[in-house]
Amino acid sequence: MSKFKVNSQFSPSGDQPQAIKKLSTSIKQGNRYQTLVGVTGSGKTYTMAQIIEEVQLPTLIMTHNKTLAAQLYSEFKGFFPKNHVEYFISYYDYYQPEAYIPRTDLFIEKDSSINEELERLRLSATASLLSFDDVICIASVSANYGLGDPSEYKSMVQALEVGTQINQKALLLQLVDMGYKRNDAFFDRGCFRVSGDVVDIFPAYNEEEALRIEFFGDEIESIYYFEVLTNQKLEEKNKVIIYAANQFIVGQNRLKNAIKSIEEELAHRLDFFQKENKIVEYQRLKSRVEFDLEMLEATGACKGVENYARYLTGKKEGETPYSLFDYFEAMGKDYLVIVDESHVSLPQFRGMFAGDRSRKEVLVEYGFRLPSALDNRPLMFDEFINKAPRYLFVSATPNELELNLSNDNIAEQIIRPTGLLDPQVEILDSDNQVETLYDEIKKVIAKDERILVTTLTKKMSEELSRYYSELGLKVKYMHSDIDAIERNQIIRGLRCGDFDVLIGINLLREGLDLPEVSLIAILDADKEGFLRSETSLIQTMGRAARNVNGRVLMFAKKITKSMKSAIEITQSRREKQEEFNKKHGITPATVLRKLDENLRVEDAGELYNKMQKQEKIPASERQKIIKEMTKAMHEAAKSLEFEKAAKLRDEIAKLRKA
Repeated sequence: MSKFKVNSQFSPSGDQPQAIKKLSTSIKQGNRYQTLVGVTGSGKTYTMAQIIEEVQLPTLIMTHNKTLAAQLYSEFKGFFPKNHVEYFISYYDYYQPEAYIPRTDLFIEKDSSINEELERLRLSATASLLSFDDVICIASVSANYGLGDPSEYKSMVQALEVGTQINQKALLLQLVDMGYKRNDAFFDRGCFRVSGDVVDIFPAYNEEEALRIEFFGDEIESIYYFEVLTNQKLEEKNKVIIYAANQFIVGQNRLKNAIKSIEEELAHRLDFFQKENKIVEYQRLKSRVEFDLEMLEATGACKGVENYARYLTGKKEGETPYSLFDYFEAMGKDYLVIVDESHVSLPQFRGMFAGDRSRKEVLVEYGFRLPSALDNRPLMFDEFINKAPRYLFVSATPNELELNLSNDNIAEQIIRPTGLLDPQVEILDSDNQVETLYDEIKKVIAKDERILVTTLTKKMSEELSRYYSELGLKVKYMHSDIDAIERNQIIRGLRCGDFDVLIGINLLREGLDLPEVSLIAILDADKEGFLRSETSLIQTMGRAARNVNGRVLMFAKKITKSMKSAIEITQSRREKQEEFNKKHGITPATVLRKLDENLRVEDAGELYNKMQKQEKIPASERQKIIKEMTKAMHEAAKSLEFEKAAKLRDEIAKLRKA
């Protein structure tokens, strides 16, 4: 097994050494659940990395949103440069699940836009889990959704070795069975091409490198990687293993059995609708499923193939579906699951099943899907919480669930190595809160620092943004309709100083590293409820704990129980940190996290304007432009700016065809 080795210029300090020792010992002793209670800015991510190095276990790190997942992926890639750090989140830029509204007789067709780079990263994750034993995978809730059978996926591989005999035609047919497509004109991921005795294969999970297989008759003469754009020869290989192009690929025998089972269920369901005299549902289901069966027989796939997952994976009715957990289990080793921001992540995991189930039950009832489609589902919470052999919950404010499960296997990380204190909290009268806050914002802007403002309603956030903009402030509003990529750009814009004030409802609480923010304003703090609970208040206040000038303004008419508790906890932590600082002679200072310059790539439109009229560009100049755009595309993808990467990819395709 390749050893997990943390790469960092720092060493554990503050509360980190005792937390690492206690939790690592607990995991090694075989305890299933443990919890790390760590305040904002105490280095929880670094502690997680050190625990992985200490226990030497493949690790799945799960969190509740893509923004935080992207941040964790970037940090762990830095911590473990010599290990396999993978990224597994939803591969949709846009996703509208199919649904039916009986009241208005409205059927909403499934509509989605798949991000090819995210799909590649997902395939890279599953391929790495079946190939290596030093894998750390950062995942969102997607890890809880159904995937194909890992054993079937593992069986759909093609091993190639120099000197072995294999018929070229047989290899090409195997590649088709594995989900690859022949395309001699436009060579892209998931494709292969043939030129005489040479077969080029672009694995679906590779970023830039493709494989070239050179034959002499039926014997493999050489195997090497090459750069797709320049055709430059790279590393020679004696043996390679190629994995399938997607996780739902199955062998011919499994596919034939699946088709037979689908036909049997269809006949049974049609008989039911006929007896109930539901003619519309009968015709609707018959036409849809028969078309899907034709596509499965002809191509091995169909639109919405995941709805037949029960048969394609060989699972029984109601049985736990395969998920990313099973790919870890396929390694045949113990593994660790870290749930980051567990106080939010676990409740979200709990609610996934019910929402998915209610939508699909309507589709089944009205003949849009077979009852077996209900088994294409996320894990139920009981399945999730009992699936892995080891769990580590990480949060500044864990719920009773995590604490009860962990018993005494709980470590606190209150002291910040940087010496930064929890923010000072002031309570101001909520009368004229908007005007009072405006004056405070002007003071903070004068020091070139940033402000977060939380409100209770979307309408108030919108109106407050508009009002402050009219007063000349540079302000933006973050709302629930903004996707993960745009959200990353807004957060980066705040840090860069493109604007000074970010206003939202509850999007600003967990896991955001914003050291430039020195003021948090909580409007209507005395309105008890989810957004003003003790947990929410502590998390919101924590956003100002990365700045030496951190302050929190609570606007209220009275002090609620949640406010009182949150203030007391914050003050207690502040006193502990002050005592530690005095003892060790530490002077608190804001530690700025470097902004990644690669996050800014040249816009696709600007690059495209360089081309002017494509047909007039000399071939040599066109290749230079393609190379420049390809480099920018890869930089955008590595920085998780997938929309820009997709635009660049489309422009490259246009230029190649010109």
